[in-house]
Amino acid sequence: MVRPYIRLLLVGTLLGCPLSAQAEDTLTWLLRDLPPMTIFEGPQKNQGALDQLLPMLREHLPEYRHQVMHVNRARGIQMLRAQSLTCDPSLLWTPERAQYVVFSAQAFVTVSNGVTIQRSQQAAMAPYIVAGQFDLQAFLKAHKARIGATAERSYGPAVDEQLKHADPHTLALHYGNDALGSLLQMQRLGRLEAVLGYPPEIRYHAQQQGIAAEDLLFFPIKDSAPYQRTHIGCSNTPQGRQAIQRIDQALGEIPLEQVQQSYASWLDPAMREQYLLDNPSFFLNSPEP
Repeated sequence: MVRPYIRLLLVGTLLGCPLSAQAEDTLTWLLRDLPPMTIFEGPQKNQGALDQLLPMLREHLPEYRHQVMHVNRARGIQMLRAQSLTCDPSLLWTPERAQYVVFSAQAFVTVSNGVTIQRSQQAAMAPYIVAGQFDLQAFLKAHKARIGATAERSYGPAVDEQLKHADPHTLALHYGNDALGSLLQMQRLGRLEAVLGYPPEIRYHAQQQGIAAEDLLFFPIKDSAPYQRTHIGCSNTPQGRQAIQRIDQALGEIPLEQVQQSYASWLDPAMREQYLLDNPSFFLNSPEP
């Protein structure tokens, strides 16, 4: 008599499916409110670029039971460090994160983080604006003003290194769920002179806070690349490594033109035109990991 477990194993083998796939492991997607990638509230809820990508990924990964969890960046990093099958679709690669996260071989290309100031503060900030770029290092060393940033978030290795050595009185870190919206309000009230973020998310959150786009000025950071590569990352466990292999495979099968156009639609017209010219595809092979 064939034992039940052996019978199940034989059936799985005959169907060409691994037993683990039959068990439907639960894959938890960690999402932050990061317009225009993910949008949690308002009339454009669930219309972000990654909001459109995730249903396509779920369709191409039927062996998993998918669940979504809304987290802030600090909580998301904490969960990625745990021994569970969790994935984040919007992670910058950093050497520190590579110790506990396995990254997709492909990455989607976005306009790099920059600095936003109020137009009314342009004259006061003029010493730190060089050839249309913001000299973040000079700003931090001057100890004359404050800049806001989201706690536990990476802004790219070069910027992260500068922030790591910043005076706590110069750098205001926000840990909340609506970190960027809160930082923009602090800036509006004169408690901050500058805020770090991606240009389209700054525009979105300013709109949500009732701040007119023409009242803000965005500057790329001096010596930073114009674009950043953002990966999908999973917990560095056997299950996570298997999941990222399947995710890379799925990305090669999914048409991504609509996702890219969704992201590009949030850029201002000049930035959008240059972005689409420079990036023929949304996801590209990345040499970082």
